Amino acid sequence: MEKILIVDDSPLQTAQLTSILCEEYDVTTTQTAEDGFARALTGDFSLILLDVVLPGMDGFTMLKKLQEEIITQHVPVILITSLSDIENEQRGLTLGAVDYISKPFHPLIVHARVRTHIRLHQYSKQLEQLSMIDQLTGIANRRRYERYSIIKWQEAIRLKVPFSICMFDIDHFKAYNDTFGHPAGDKVIAAVATVLSQNLRRTTDFVARYGGEEFIAIVLGGDARPVFELVKKILREIEERHIPHPSNPSGWVTVSSGGVTVVPQLENEYNSYLKVADAMLYDAKNFGRNQVVWYGDDLKQWRE
Repeated sequence: MEKILIVDDSPLQTAQLTSILCEEYDVTTTQTAEDGFARALTGDFSLILLDVVLPGMDGFTMLKKLQEEIITQHVPVILITSLSDIENEQRGLTLGAVDYISKPFHPLIVHARVRTHIRLHQYSKQLEQLSMIDQLTGIANRRRYERYSIIKWQEAIRLKVPFSICMFDIDHFKAYNDTFGHPAGDKVIAAVATVLSQNLRRTTDFVARYGGEEFIAIVLGGDARPVFELVKKILREIEERHIPHPSNPSGWVTVSSGGVTVVPQLENEYNSYLKVADAMLYDAKNFGRNQVVWYGDDLKQWRE
C-alpha cells in the first residue's frame, strides 16, 4: 500500500482527507511543517499533501526544504490551499509542487489527482531503479551508490550507530584481461559481485560496482571487528572459487580490500572517510594483495 503524508494544522480538514484516502492508501498525518519535514525524512512516502498556511514554518518553506534534501526531493507534493490567486499558484509550482487541491475538498477530484501523481511517481521510481543497476553484474551501479551512501550516512548520524565503508579491487585484473580477454574478465567481475551480494544481504548492507574491477560496500550498524571478519571471509570465498589466474602469485583470482568503521558525527564529512577506505585499499595492494587492511574503531590499522 502506497504511503501518503498529510501536513495540515486543521483537524477537520485532516480528517476529511484521511476519510477520502484511507481505504486505498496508508495515511500519516501531522499538524506542523517542522514535524512533517522530520517525518518525510524518515518515511518512504509516495506523496505529500501539504497545507500552505501552517503555524511556524509555512508550506512554501517546507516545500523548499524538501526539494533540498536527497531523500525527499523526488517525492511529489500537492499543496492544499484556499489561496486561489495566480501569484501563490506560480510560487508553489516554481518551488516544485506538482499540483494544488483547493478547499473545500471534492472527494472525486482529490482521488483523481492523488491517484495520478502516485502513478507517475511509481513509474518514475521504476525508471530510476533501472538506471541504477549495473548491467553486467545486476548489483547497484555507482550512481545508485552515490545517492544511497549520503542517505545512509545521514541516518547513521541520526541513530548514532557505526558506519563502515569497504572497497574491493580485483588483483592484477589488467593482466587477467590481457591473458584471457575482456569477455572472460567480465565473467570474473560478475563472479566477484555474486560473492559480495551473497555475503552482504542484510537490509543494512549495500554493495555496488564502483567502476571497472572495483566494488564498494556499506554496512550500517555493525561494529568494526565483525565487519572486518566478514570482509576476510569474502576474500577467502573469492579465492576458493579457484578461478585460474597465472599472473597472480596464488594462481587464482583474488581480491584486495580496504575499509574504515566510524560512528559519524554531524561535523564529519562522508568523503573524508571514503578517502580513508581508499587509502586502506592502497595499503592492501602495497602489502602484497589478497588481504584486508582496515582502520578500526581503536584508531589503529588492522591487517590480515
